[in-house]
Amino acid sequence: MLKACDSAWATEEYGRAELGDGRRTARLVSMAARLVEKPSGKVSEAFPNTAERQGAYGFLENEQIPSESLVDAAGCATARRAASLPFVFVPVDGTSATLTDTNGDKAFGAIGTYGAGARGIKVLSAIAVEPDGTPLGLCALRSWMRSAERPNRPSRLMRRVDEKETQHWLDVIDATRARFQDEAPTTRLWFQIDREADAWPILQTVVNAAPDWFTIRSSWNRRVRRVLKMGTLREVIAQHPVIGGSVVDVPGGANRCARRAHLSIRTAHVVLDMRDRRTKRHWPLEVNVVWAHEVGTTPQGEEPLDWLLLTNHPVEDLTDAQCVLDGYSTRWRIEDVHKTWKSGACKVEDSQLRSASAVSKWASLLFSVAIRIERLKHLARTDPDRPASTELSRYEIHALVLLKGKQRKRTEPTPTATPTIGQAVRWIADLGGYTGKSSGGPPGSITIRRGLDRVTAAAEALEALDEQRTDAAHKCD
Repeated sequence: MLKACDSAWATEEYGRAELGDGRRTARLVSMAARLVEKPSGKVSEAFPNTAERQGAYGFLENEQIPSESLVDAAGCATARRAASLPFVFVPVDGTSATLTDTNGDKAFGAIGTYGAGARGIKVLSAIAVEPDGTPLGLCALRSWMRSAERPNRPSRLMRRVDEKETQHWLDVIDATRARFQDEAPTTRLWFQIDREADAWPILQTVVNAAPDWFTIRSSWNRRVRRVLKMGTLREVIAQHPVIGGSVVDVPGGANRCARRAHLSIRTAHVVLDMRDRRTKRHWPLEVNVVWAHEVGTTPQGEEPLDWLLLTNHPVEDLTDAQCVLDGYSTRWRIEDVHKTWKSGACKVEDSQLRSASAVSKWASLLFSVAIRIERLKHLARTDPDRPASTELSRYEIHALVLLKGKQRKRTEPTPTATPTIGQAVRWIADLGGYTGKSSGGPPGSITIRRGLDRVTAAAEALEALDEQRTDAAHKCD
């Protein structure tokens, strides 16, 4: 796919992977390059060549290659790309992939409710997003299997942190910080976390993670320490005046209409009364609060946006509050990646691998590819005048121009040899069956992937032809 002909992206992403043997790293780079060209949830579809397919299976099934080594290589590569930036947003979110396990012999864990009987893997990931909202790469990823049967254990409130899935959140945050400290020590991280992670161990960790910032959407109406008596968080923030308004572009999603939402904003500085119910310990935690509530733009049948955000970013005025809201809105980038990874271009849920280890490695590879696809899609929408050569190889551009010229409508101008990224992505999507705005919006990951399949095949042929001509010229000399 992106710069696939010369494996530039794959080399940048995985060329420094420490796998104990240089041949393993070379295999990983070649696998990543092929996946970028032809993403697929099935190994057999991504690697139609017999030798490549056998090599991929051998790599994935090798128990001496941990999936964390792949993630570490990709996370460090992301940090290096971010080294020149003053800060990056880091959305963190969890999802799951349902996998085929008809006979229950693949040792996959439960997904959803235990009664439903679905099997698969749980995943928690962190990605880096540039200040302008462009996806940059994978920071950290944890995958695990829940027990296939309902476990008989103490209630969640009575378990230690390391006995709960909360620990995965702490591990992902710590791994991200460590990689950036090594590769981009001057780039500040701004973690963006949804309500699922509104838990005291996570709040305590990120509040003390200076100089990095965090924003966590509150899920609980926590108690707030006041001079004379305790109050609840929503009760306290409601007593503060509205300091202004804001507008947020809401993308469409499951049970969510795309719209431009108008928000009223309140802010406050509070001291939360934190409590560990297992040990009965209480302690104070100072945070800033930004409360944004949608007014007048909520579609019928939907709940208004209601973001009660806890942050350690300074909130002195409306400008600071707007920065917090802008940062939290980048969380939608990771939702887009999850969609592309699961059911979009990468289709990880189509995987038929049989071991947890192989699935974890395959899933992490596809996750990096999904971010790359989302980056291309985002740039086409937000920076369409950028030269396509920044993201596509010269052979891909040549192939794209030839294919588009052959397919173009009579009313369309002849494609140029130096398209912008916006033009290139639109042409790729056209080749993949995109029918224009009538199809429901700008090109998505699936039509982009379909078009790239055609472009990649043509680009490889052009590159092979060029090499053949070069060899012939050398023989004549």
